[in-house]
Amino acid sequence: MKSELPFQILKTIREMQEVSEKFRCEGKKIAVVPTMGYLHNGHTTLIERASSLADIVITTIFVNPTQFGPNEDFARYPRDFEHDKVVAHNAGSDIIFYPDAEEIYPTGFSSIVEVEGVSNILEGAFRPKHFQGVTTVVAKLLNITKPHIAVFGQKDAQQAFLIQKMVRDLNFDIDIIIAPIVREADGLAMSSRNMYLNEAERKSALVLFRSLQHAAERIRQGERSIALLRKEMLNIIQSGAPSQIDYIAFVDPATFSETEHLNQPEILVALAVRFGTTRLIDNSLIPITP
Repeated sequence: MKSELPFQILKTIREMQEVSEKFRCEGKKIAVVPTMGYLHNGHTTLIERASSLADIVITTIFVNPTQFGPNEDFARYPRDFEHDKVVAHNAGSDIIFYPDAEEIYPTGFSSIVEVEGVSNILEGAFRPKHFQGVTTVVAKLLNITKPHIAVFGQKDAQQAFLIQKMVRDLNFDIDIIIAPIVREADGLAMSSRNMYLNEAERKSALVLFRSLQHAAERIRQGERSIALLRKEMLNIIQSGAPSQIDYIAFVDPATFSETEHLNQPEILVALAVRFGTTRLIDNSLIPITP
């Protein structure tokens, strides 16, 4: 059971590393939950999961500029540190690591971490260099916080896969935990970007979860044609009048490569759809029974 510790907010790499090293020397198990802030109930479940697994929980809050493209929403990405502080503490965080961009990317910074191949498909195809920014900052945050465990959410499925692969390929001595998607009562996957939706767009966006539920039910019934399933999902999503459908992808979760066959134990169905100017992603891991 976690012991009560004074809640800390740390802003420099040096003090974060010193504090983590102190806890490691005391034999404490450390878990980190990397976030970009504007915390919601989805983040809360990640922090609670980390709290159940470790003695010390660190929540990082850093809106990472290198994972945003030139026409994306970095400047308007929602930020509310006072709110985040309360949410993180109440969920079980002992420490918030809250650096500024100059601390993470000092003058002269020029090193990157990239997982080749998978970084350039699906999300990577629509958001060039996005995952290069993600894996670089996550590698830095793991080196700074020195955790035994890191907890990420399944909603960002491709990100989760890439981080697991990076950690495995580069021999990070860290257990990566992927927690399930947390949804609103009506099924919309929780996301900081949901705040951008107006009332009509918010209602329309429910077609994403409905399409995933439909695919799961059809697969359970025995349908094995991905072309047909994609067409049926497309019809459901189009009924919500989205401004753009980026992809409806059927992915082998073991390799994160798209497949046209349903002959593996499970399939990941992933979506990226825009409603107005807001781009939402969602996914579902669906078992396939013989």
